[in-house]
Amino acid sequence: MDRIDGCCCCGEVKHKHRDKDGKEYKSLVSRLNRIEGQVRGIRRMVEDDRYCVDIMTQVSAIQAALGAFNKELLSQHIKSCVVHDIREGDDAVVDELVMLLSKMVR
Repeated sequence: MDRIDGCCCCGEVKHKHRDKDGKEYKSLVSRLNRIEGQVRGIRRMVEDDRYCVDIMTQVSAIQAALGAFNKELLSQHIKSCVVHDIREGDDAVVDELVMLLSKMVR
C-alpha cells in the first residue's frame, strides 16, 4: 500500500514518496551533490599528498554537512511520516523516532 505523503510499509522496507520536482527532493539532492563533491576533493588532496591538517579540516566540513543533511531529513520525516502515522493511529512511529534519535546523539 502506497501513501501519498508519508512512509509506507512494504514488508520490512519503508518508502517515502518524494516529488522529484518538489523543493524537499531538490534540497536533499543538492546537499548530497555538494557533499559528494567535497569527498572527491578530499580524495584528490590525498592523491596530491596534501598536508594532513588541511585534509582533516575538509573532513570536518563534510561531517558538518552530513549533520546538516541529517537534521533537514529528520525535520522532513517528523513533519510528514511521523505526523501521518500518528494521525493514522500508528503510535509505533514514536518508538521508532525515539530509537533513531538515540542513535543520532551517540
